[in-house]
Amino acid sequence: MTGTSQRGTVPGLLSAHPLGEQLPAVYADDDFAMRFVAGLDTVLAPLFTVLDCLEAYFTPALAPEDFLDWLTEWVGTELEGSEPLPVRRHAVATAVALHRLRGTRHGLELTLQLAFGVRAEVTESGGATWSARPLGPFPGARRAGLHVTLRVQNPAAIDAHRLRTVVAAARPAHLPFTAEVTSTIPAPEGT
Repeated sequence: MTGTSQRGTVPGLLSAHPLGEQLPAVYADDDFAMRFVAGLDTVLAPLFTVLDCLEAYFTPALAPEDFLDWLTEWVGTELEGSEPLPVRRHAVATAVALHRLRGTRHGLELTLQLAFGVRAEVTESGGATWSARPLGPFPGARRAGLHVTLRVQNPAAIDAHRLRTVVAAARPAHLPFTAEVTSTIPAPEGT
């Protein structure tokens, strides 16, 4: 989250529901009572405005930036908070779909792409096959595992701890894993 802020009064904002109009008629001529509730209108006007537009606060494309930062935590995105605003809006908008895919290879790939901006290589040990005869060979490796390789231009710019944290959160829960960050430029042969 980039920082905390508080919503407060907005200079010149008029209340959609002025309290003075709702007082009994006996107070209509009371100057003190009308000034008193006008002060309350100043405090309540932003609240009424937020309530009237509440749906927009939960729409990622429309939410104010500080509220969007709260939403990213609320829906469990794998962001660190320093991403550009469009990326954070996209993360909130796609969070439900990503949670449905959590624990799958495709979900892990999408989560890593969202978190780091590049497509990761995910290698898993499992496999599937069928056989017309019993006791056929088992597919995949003998030891269950998952390996994630993130190829980027500058490997030093990627926080390896964050990569491991994102993989640990989005991987199938039962699989041990390894994760590495490498350069997109392959090493020359023979070195």
